[in-house]
Amino acid sequence: MIVRFRGVRGSIPSPGPHTIRYGGNTTCIEVWTDDGELIILDAGTGIFPLSQTLFDKFPLHAHIFNTHSHWDHIQGLPFFIPLFVPNNQVSIYGAYDPITQNGIQEILTEQLQYRFFPIRECELKSQIHYHSLQPAEAVQIGAATVTAVLMNHPVVNFGYRIDCRGKSLFFTGDHEPCYNIYEPEDDEFSMYQTLIDQRNRGIIDGMHGVDMLIADSSYTTAEYPSKKGWGHGTFESCLEMAEQAGVQQLFHTHHEPTRSDDALEAIFKDALSKRKYDLSEVDLASEGLTIEW
Repeated sequence: MIVRFRGVRGSIPSPGPHTIRYGGNTTCIEVWTDDGELIILDAGTGIFPLSQTLFDKFPLHAHIFNTHSHWDHIQGLPFFIPLFVPNNQVSIYGAYDPITQNGIQEILTEQLQYRFFPIRECELKSQIHYHSLQPAEAVQIGAATVTAVLMNHPVVNFGYRIDCRGKSLFFTGDHEPCYNIYEPEDDEFSMYQTLIDQRNRGIIDGMHGVDMLIADSSYTTAEYPSKKGWGHGTFESCLEMAEQAGVQQLFHTHHEPTRSDDALEAIFKDALSKRKYDLSEVDLASEGLTIEW
């Protein structure tokens, strides 16, 4: 597989001189399978520069797996160039929303309204296929199997595991480790803790043994108490998750948009210094970084 990071910032695009090394686009990961299938994880603003590299691949069938519907993970979708070109096919996968009872088609149809965007969905020239997924559902894309794993975020968020001919990766999307909402002295604490342990164990099992883990590490441990419940992880929680799952390589992503590249590197080094982890196995995701194996 070939894995290329196209957007690694969280929440809002943050271009400028202080983010130039790691990039300012929001979440998008480009994956090419061994047999030439294109899988795209999330459609943040990073999907636009990706789309500009695809002209020589037309007619193209792109498979976009959306982790969840927050803006920074979908805002590049209306600018995905293959959508506008005849004979291309774009398959969009994501979660069914139990609250609104709408399928994944909502992430594009809602954006392509005149009050938000000058082009309507019916004017797009490609063939668009929508696939609403359930937790633990697997999709076959050529030689690759993509499996949805329910993570923890304020909206339904799927992490995705990709297995292809003995190689594997897992992308968390936005994820905060599950925690107990009760105090230890509360009667409900023990029962709820059992459920929390099961949820966290299921997530670890879903990513267990992958070659590459790409994980949301928006905050530091010191920042986390004021952000608790926002649905994001820390550098330390991602390192712990990687160790528990026995992964080979960890990339921290969803970088806090107000954090400069210098500050990001300093925090990363501090987090590593507190755990016994080989630097060659842990790194910061950066825009344009490409891994082929």
